[in-house]
Amino acid sequence: MNFNEELAARTEGIEKIIRKYLPKEEGYQKTVMEAMNYSILTGGKRLRPMLMQETYRMFGGAGQAIEPFMAAIEMIHTYSLVHDDLPCMDDDEYRRGRKTTHVVYGEGMAVLAGDGLLNYAFETAVKAFEMTETDGERERIAKALAVFARKSGVYGMIGGQTADIEAENMEGRVTGEHLLFIHEHKTAALIQSAMMTGAILAGAGEAEVGKIETCAHHIGIAFQIQDDVLDVTSSLEVLGKQTGSDEKNKKTTYVTLKGLEQAKKDVEKLSQQAVAAISSFGKRNEFLEELIKQLITREK
Repeated sequence: MNFNEELAARTEGIEKIIRKYLPKEEGYQKTVMEAMNYSILTGGKRLRPMLMQETYRMFGGAGQAIEPFMAAIEMIHTYSLVHDDLPCMDDDEYRRGRKTTHVVYGEGMAVLAGDGLLNYAFETAVKAFEMTETDGERERIAKALAVFARKSGVYGMIGGQTADIEAENMEGRVTGEHLLFIHEHKTAALIQSAMMTGAILAGAGEAEVGKIETCAHHIGIAFQIQDDVLDVTSSLEVLGKQTGSDEKNKKTTYVTLKGLEQAKKDVEKLSQQAVAAISSFGKRNEFLEELIKQLITREK
């Protein structure tokens, strides 16, 4: 089986896991549940749960406790996109080739759908405790939850989003340091959360988890730079979302700060560093190594 076939098979498996943990659309709160499910079932690469699962496998993980975390991190990621697309943020009409949640359900319900996904993510993640039998496993789940929470909160993704919003009012005055903070927190933090969670749940040591955190940092920064590149060079048909939104919102991006050619070079450099780091462990995961290469240099 080649990489694309492996990727399709793994993506299908992750889709089944995500669907298993989604809320039932019923009761007086049915509409918000419909909006939550609409948002998360629009497809996508399922990058974060896949990185989590593959890191877990690389360190010898084989149980089911990883599954609630896989669904949960996709919920966290999706809620951030729902809120990011709102008129008060980026005001985008398309996400993954479909109308964004606020366009379909209205702004108020989109806010609630994002809130619902955020809270439901933690309801889902703690179900991992039901799948454990030993104190050691429960301790690993608790450690993973701590990383999961911090990387998605004010010291992680939300902190990055805050800096990103404030940068919109600093046209021409955003520094490289400020932009790196945004990328490290808004994008890289959830990738770090995914891979660190996978490593922790599999029983990786503290030094190994630290090394994974650094590797995931490189992946996240490269991934975001490539996203900035695609916003300039791609199209709605290819990318599945509106392009040119950064320019429309007068955002300072890696491309506007460094130039297109330098951005591409830095993506390549970070990609090589990430692959070198992930391939340096005693146990190799060749699919994970190729996945990192493909995701960082993606065209959509």
